[in-house]
Amino acid sequence: MRIRTSAKVFNCRFRKPEGRITGPVRARALGRKWAVGALFSAGLMMVWTLGVLASPSPNLTIEAELIWGTNAKSSPNEKHKPVDAELKKKLQELPLKWTNYFEVKRILIELPPHGTRRAPLSGKCELELSDRGQSKIEVSHYGNGKLISTRTQALPKGETLILGGNAPGETSWLVVLRRLQ
Repeated sequence: MRIRTSAKVFNCRFRKPEGRITGPVRARALGRKWAVGALFSAGLMMVWTLGVLASPSPNLTIEAELIWGTNAKSSPNEKHKPVDAELKKKLQELPLKWTNYFEVKRILIELPPHGTRRAPLSGKCELELSDRGQSKIEVSHYGNGKLISTRTQALPKGETLILGGNAPGETSWLVVLRRLQ
């Protein structure tokens, strides 16, 4: 019984129905359907591609840290805390003459794609960051309202950029920038 049912279904599936279009007319009809389907698929692909390209790039998240370098064992300002061990090791690998480093201030800066942000680090120190695209940033450092330096450099995620200068006496200041996002 089972074999006959299968055979009957098989015959129904592949039997040529009467009244169907065959030959060159059918080929043209299928060709048109194929062309419409291909155009529809290409249109969907184009819309998807434009959507991906038009989606905004994420903001760059940069951590800026104002550091005070000295040979003194402690900072005269009790609000300053020693920098973490990883940063201290990195600073000691540089050709700097100071043995101790203290964090004055730490901030996060959200930099929009191809945008510019100004961020004060202290009453005397201010940064202006600009996204130059392709992981490059431009950093302008202002001291007492005057431009001290400008630097453009690639800053990939996880990398560190250190800017520095002299301060009164046997001390220095450093600005440490880390790209988080």
